[in-house]
Amino acid sequence: MLLTALRRIYAFLIDALETILLVGAVFLVIYVFLFRPFEVKGDSMYPNFHDGEYVLTNLIGYGTTSFLKLSGPKKGDVIVFKSPTEADKDFIKRVIALPGETVSLNNGNIYVNGRFVSEDEFLSPDVTTNPQSFLREEQSVTVPQDQYFVMGDNRPYSSDSREWGFVGKKNIIGTSFLIYWPLSKFGRVSNPY
Repeated sequence: MLLTALRRIYAFLIDALETILLVGAVFLVIYVFLFRPFEVKGDSMYPNFHDGEYVLTNLIGYGTTSFLKLSGPKKGDVIVFKSPTEADKDFIKRVIALPGETVSLNNGNIYVNGRFVSEDEFLSPDVTTNPQSFLREEQSVTVPQDQYFVMGDNRPYSSDSREWGFVGKKNIIGTSFLIYWPLSKFGRVSNPY
């Protein structure tokens, strides 16, 4: 009788260990190859993303850890990438221009290939885009191959491509697709373009 009870306990412990290992392996595969959480730090993406919010980032399409390099970012995607100035930091910004496109800044408005970029769907109409050291007023820059021009939604308070230039495709971790924390903000990250 004691031996039977010990066998049952042993079988239960083996089953529990197998379950824990399986769940851990599934989590590891998801974390390494599919999706990764990212904490929004700072106010550069306000009002669409707030400091302390958490988003899920899709690594499959074009992230650096992606095993399927299907495509590059699209205009309007919100991407997470390695900071071009501080390697240990990750940034979150919106893609404004793609490789081969020309970006210019005139009277606080962004133009891509000479066309005004209307951002009323995700920016307040009173937001103006100020020049910085890389992109100055009435200046045009053409985005090189495998590079992207990105900006924060909170233009006056964002360190972005206007300041430090383009983001290389190799630095992109992935695209944010879901705000999951806090629960009151739970929802899909939309692309206004």
